[in-house]
Amino acid sequence: MKIAFVGKGGSGKTTLSSLFIRHLAATRAPVVAVDADINQHLGAALGLDDAEAAALPAMGAHLPLIKDYLRGTNPRIASADTMIKTTPPGEGSRLLTIGGSNPVYEACARTVRLDDGAVRLMATGPFTESDLGVACYHSKVGAVELCLNHLVDGRDEFLVVDMTAGSDSFASGMFTRFDMTFLVAEPTRKGVAVYRQYKEYARDFGVALRVVGNKVQGPDDLAFLSAEVGDDLLVTVGHSDWVRAMEKGRARPFAELEESNRQALRTLREEVDAAYERRDWQRYTRQMVHFHLRNAASWGNERTGVDLAAQVDPAFVLDERSVATPQPA
Repeated sequence: MKIAFVGKGGSGKTTLSSLFIRHLAATRAPVVAVDADINQHLGAALGLDDAEAAALPAMGAHLPLIKDYLRGTNPRIASADTMIKTTPPGEGSRLLTIGGSNPVYEACARTVRLDDGAVRLMATGPFTESDLGVACYHSKVGAVELCLNHLVDGRDEFLVVDMTAGSDSFASGMFTRFDMTFLVAEPTRKGVAVYRQYKEYARDFGVALRVVGNKVQGPDDLAFLSAEVGDDLLVTVGHSDWVRAMEKGRARPFAELEESNRQALRTLREEVDAAYERRDWQRYTRQMVHFHLRNAASWGNERTGVDLAAQVDPAFVLDERSVATPQPA
């Protein structure tokens, strides 16, 4: 199951995504966590020290390897150089799964040990001084989108992405790549403004969106969020001494997280589990192709010098049966 955490900067989405990742890991579920925010804080939220977090390999730096591996023997893709962030898989492409080993995980993922279990952590890489004036952050996030396009995941295995803040996630089709999107909102006008943007953009694509109210301090905050987001409000989270201690570098066992917040995490898991029954791989594939053709016409054909529409395999549908077909070596 693919889950995104979104929200405005400072809303607490990285904290909430890290808590959910810990919750999943505590059930011994296989989890891949991805830090796709321009501010790379997910590693620290999962307990890495500064040196360990800084040592995480940047997915953007391994984009040629990612493209070459995923291309496989797909005859519709002449070379890795002609792949763009939206390139869809087809017959002969290599697919990723949550478990197992492959060159992408070997190059880009690191195992993070938690109190209960462990997760694979990947990061897009920070926006550096050398990027200023010559690149945009979306070029780094493109590595994540390409992997999502080639990922086949099943029930009780999870990929959790801490997305970049605000509405920047809509700069590509990546916002349609998830089974569930949790929007973390504070009980403020700015907090719900991002929700309204997401709701508007996501409506036409059937994106499953639920709101997690954060920093809710009392009935007035709850009433405000309920009035502003209606039935999309799934659960609220209040103050946490456990989180405050973690942010000070004073880690405590995850089992000591407040019961009210543990119940909120269980509610998120129940919502994700219910989303599995609504999966529509054909729609997922159609949306993937839709955004690829849009990107091809907008900039991709000119940049690569080829007709990227020819990369679309009309007979291919990405689904859980795809991994039953032997992948090219």
